[in-house]
Amino acid sequence: MKKIIKNGIIVTATDTYQADLLLENGKILAIGKIFSEQMAEVIDASGCYVFPGGIDPHTHLDMPFGGTVTKDDFESGTIAAAFGGTTTVIDFCITSKGEPLKNAIQTWHHKAKGKAVIDYGFHLMISEINDSVLKELPSVINNEGITSFKVFMAYKNVFQADDAMLFHTLVTAKELGALVMVHAENGDVIDYLTKKALNEGNTEPIYHALTRPPEAEGEATGRAAQLTGLANSQLYVVHVSCANAVEKIIEARSNGVDIWGETCPQYLVLDQTYLEKPNFEGAKYVWSPPLREKSNQNVLWNALKSGQLQTIGSDQCSFDFKGQKELGRSDFSKIPNGGPIIEDRMSILFSEGVQKGRISLNQFVDITSTRIAKLFGLFPKKGTISVGADADIVIFNPNIERVISAKTHHMAVDYNAFEGMKVTGEPISVLSKGHFVIQNKQFVGQAGNGQYLKRAKYGMLQQFEEKLLM
Repeated sequence: MKKIIKNGIIVTATDTYQADLLLENGKILAIGKIFSEQMAEVIDASGCYVFPGGIDPHTHLDMPFGGTVTKDDFESGTIAAAFGGTTTVIDFCITSKGEPLKNAIQTWHHKAKGKAVIDYGFHLMISEINDSVLKELPSVINNEGITSFKVFMAYKNVFQADDAMLFHTLVTAKELGALVMVHAENGDVIDYLTKKALNEGNTEPIYHALTRPPEAEGEATGRAAQLTGLANSQLYVVHVSCANAVEKIIEARSNGVDIWGETCPQYLVLDQTYLEKPNFEGAKYVWSPPLREKSNQNVLWNALKSGQLQTIGSDQCSFDFKGQKELGRSDFSKIPNGGPIIEDRMSILFSEGVQKGRISLNQFVDITSTRIAKLFGLFPKKGTISVGADADIVIFNPNIERVISAKTHHMAVDYNAFEGMKVTGEPISVLSKGHFVIQNKQFVGQAGNGQYLKRAKYGMLQQFEEKLLM
């Protein structure tokens, strides 16, 4: 059945205007003012913004880590995402050394199949570069549509890659048309500082931050940027948390390096003092990179406003406080790293960003959806409101005030990192490919309705736009 969204204010990355949307067969069929309402479901969006569905480029659902598994899987995680206005997630497929890439990818397909309520794609972690991996990568890109590779510069003896592997990945990605994503922290320095802290009897959660200083993130970011320039490749720095890393990204961009930066809501509104909470409560805020001193927040906001950071991901990686975070009660290095962020990503950016004048309404759409779609091979199917695009739509009331709480969130985890925070603005209804997932703040979707997305190669959009200009 056709749907007509009427009386809303449509907002894209470039335009803000009042118009109606006609949806049919999962697509946006027309945009205008006069549509026949016969044989159509009419949705009144009066007083609301109509956004393209949010895209979360950074999630870890049903992921094993630190002797346990994230609390939110592809069902609870995507339901929570939808409540927050996200209609697409790109999750990280974790690989193991010696394991064929196709096996890891099939494992992730199995995790998502029959569970996801919104569309999803995968990034591929690169744990080693050898002849076997190089032989598989063209199939990963061309057959699976996985066109982004993740390399860790941290987690020594677990995920950490050396410079040779990172550089080889960058060179290979340039040849194959993939975007390299990097977790930029100096894992060797962190390993040294962690062992020193534990040897000195310092086991509390705050030492997670003190052993992962901003200098270690800045150094790794600068090194990754230099290697990207040397390889003439492309780089996306995930979860940028501090001024040190922002400075390195700005410097590299000014030198012509093809580098992009992502930050996360937690770094924009929370700070290092949260890890000092008594009775082990600080463990709720253990993730990597760690929360920083509050002075870094303005740097991150200014970088988003100026376009030096371009996207916001959640880095959703939830572990219960009871039973999971408690694994590190006597040793901060054993606290599972990660937090529950997926549901509140867009509301926090709108409330703290748009409502407080830090970013514009159009920048909000670009940062949460459009730029992500362009970087990760989903545009213009995703990330915008245009004729022919998927009917992934968020009807968003900018005036509703609410208090974030674990009592009302839809994640499976037992706490909320933003507990008690007041925000203004909330999704009312969310459609995925023209079908309601959230309707009047109630879940009406179905597990398994989300579809796997094969993504275009990096740079294909730029080539297409250049041809249009010729």
